[in-house]
Amino acid sequence: MTTVQLCSDPERCRILWETLWPKESLFDLWPVRACFHRYFDNPLAFLAASENGKPIGLLALSWVKEAGAFVQFPGEIWRGETWLEQNRIPVSSPSIAAELLDHVPGPMRLRYLTRESLSSFGEDAVVDETGYLYYPVRHDFSFEKYWAGFSRKSRGSLESELARFESMGVTYRYDRLSDVGKLLEMNLHAFGESSYFHDQRFLNAFEALASVLAASGILFVTTIMIGGRVAAVDMGGIHDSVYTVLAGGTDPEFPGIDKLINMHHIRRACRERLRLVDFLCGDFGWKERFHLEPRPLYRLDTSTASSRGVY
Repeated sequence: MTTVQLCSDPERCRILWETLWPKESLFDLWPVRACFHRYFDNPLAFLAASENGKPIGLLALSWVKEAGAFVQFPGEIWRGETWLEQNRIPVSSPSIAAELLDHVPGPMRLRYLTRESLSSFGEDAVVDETGYLYYPVRHDFSFEKYWAGFSRKSRGSLESELARFESMGVTYRYDRLSDVGKLLEMNLHAFGESSYFHDQRFLNAFEALASVLAASGILFVTTIMIGGRVAAVDMGGIHDSVYTVLAGGTDPEFPGIDKLINMHHIRRACRERLRLVDFLCGDFGWKERFHLEPRPLYRLDTSTASSRGVY
């Protein structure tokens, strides 16, 4: 017999997550999500399905009052939407997912669901946004083979842009935790109120995340220096040979420097024979140009449907 229970105890929720949630992405790691839970402090609402006492399904939710809905744990809301990607509904069968969804005690909006989750909600799913990936193995871990895939015109244009920076004296440094502060400063300067980091909760969570990744030995910070001045900083993390680029900041005195740092990520992924690089959702005018592979992620929204009540 299948039973579904609502859990709000943090330690029990952690155990359920560690037991049932796949560990395929940086976003699948409990310590990563816990950084955001610490600062957003949304009430937990984990729905756990079990059969004969054995857990067989999980819908990991948080109630976000400002959104008026249940969202994917931990509920790191920015302008009404969550940010963390690669969300899932880990279940032993689609019927278990249906049982979990039927027990959600209010409106729900889930974003960035993986393709594997589609069997859990079928035709109710719609494409949310498109993520972009780079697979080094598809070019035999050779940056030269990847570069050869560009048209002559595209190569010439990019080479001209990148050579301009090289002529100014480019150097790199890696994994300096203090450079994350510079990243946040530049990002806020560039985007102002449109930056995630304009929300103090998000900024605090991201600083905590950098420390957690550093302590675990999986922090990737890439800093480009031009003439001894910090021109660009990207922060990411690596898990299971997957490099996830999380955020970046650039000095406006060096327009186009983002192309150099993104090309550097691809070159480094080939050199270190990584499984893939996840550049996250949003094209921002360069990802398709760089021949990255699109991957749709999905949305499930029941916030306009009738529900059992409000949490």
